[in-house]
Amino acid sequence: MPRLPRQYSESGFYHVMLRGNGKQIIFEDDADRRFFLKLLREKTEADGVAIIAWCLMSNHVHLLIDDPKGSISHVMHAISTAYARHFNDKTGHLGAVFQGRFTSVPIADDNQLLQALRYIHENPAKAGVAAVSEYPWSSYGEYRGRPGIANTEMVLDMVGGTNGFLRFCNDGQFGSYYFRSTSRASDEDALEVLRCTLGGIEPVDIKKMPKEQRNRALQSLRAAGLTVKQMQRLTGIGHNTISRVTKGVSWGRVPSDPFEEGCK
Repeated sequence: MPRLPRQYSESGFYHVMLRGNGKQIIFEDDADRRFFLKLLREKTEADGVAIIAWCLMSNHVHLLIDDPKGSISHVMHAISTAYARHFNDKTGHLGAVFQGRFTSVPIADDNQLLQALRYIHENPAKAGVAAVSEYPWSSYGEYRGRPGIANTEMVLDMVGGTNGFLRFCNDGQFGSYYFRSTSRASDEDALEVLRCTLGGIEPVDIKKMPKEQRNRALQSLRAAGLTVKQMQRLTGIGHNTISRVTKGVSWGRVPSDPFEEGCK
């Protein structure tokens, strides 16, 4: 599954993910998590990077950072190298701890920033691990007043303080945002990509649409990185129909006319 080329943010804000090599567990206990957070604080402060939000899952990490000096690569390399050394020394593990380079998505505007922050905090709930408010290894508690490492002031000002933050978090759970790190959506993200791309439309509704609208929806999903098999599984529409309707559609490009390139 090819990675997207590294994109740089004009705003300086990034949504960043570090994943365990082969999706292996990277935190065996709370001591590991505390060590990672210590590294995160030290390395970001050294390079003038602010942490806006964070979440530590068992096999990956999500961060929302403000990087005004363009230090993202240096910071993430320093963190991953130091933590990998700690993890391998402690466990006797050999080889890479993290799956290649970190992945990042540039944040273009305030709306995307807020959606990314909510996405990060909702990771434990979406994974069935714990409710957002009960998970101890994210910055959610810091936005409710717990001391920590996140710079919460900017977001709290944007949403109207702690009460505004809580209202925002409860408004549209699992909203229209997903973390895109490859040109093809993974099977586990396919449903989320569909809902995000089509503004919350459920898969079963696509089959019921008028033909032209249905074709346009299928083309949009193909351009968003879903495979024909993923669309068939989610929508119940036949493989041949999807293939014919989306012929010539490439990632990031939808034909301007819904009947263009064999869509009739």
